[in-house]
Amino acid sequence: MSSLRAHDVGVVLPAGWDGRISVRRDGATDTLVSATGTKVFAARSHPVVHLANFGLPQDRGDFGSGAVELMGDADIFVVLFEHEPASAQTALFRADGMPRVLEPREFDPSNLRRGIAGQSGYQAFFHEQARAFCLYVVLGAHARRARLVPTLNRVLATVTISPQTAR
Repeated sequence: MSSLRAHDVGVVLPAGWDGRISVRRDGATDTLVSATGTKVFAARSHPVVHLANFGLPQDRGDFGSGAVELMGDADIFVVLFEHEPASAQTALFRADGMPRVLEPREFDPSNLRRGIAGQSGYQAFFHEQARAFCLYVVLGAHARRARLVPTLNRVLATVTISPQTAR
């Protein structure tokens, strides 16, 4: 077992698991400007946690592009994606606390961001410690979800989210 902790998020990984906690780029504010020059949106990059029971590729998207294509039938890929702190007060993130015990029936191939034959997904939005997150999980085989979910739950049970400190 190994511990992984960064950006006020921690997890204990079983043997054979890989994980990264990172913030895209340098955390500088990203600003979207319309064609008319009006500032439409400004956001600061926040932590993204990637966990998997297989080796994570160096290049992968926030929600697993580049990783989920490599998954085998017994593989699990987890994303904990943090959103803007103000989002924690919105209806989308109204659920209090990260789901740490999932049921096999909660997984469905239609929950995948990018459908890959045989895979299954789960997604939930929640707030914890005044922080807004999306938990996104991909199972390598929908048919094996009853076997894979207990392993996933053991990892989710170790996730800690602390109040965000200044970066």
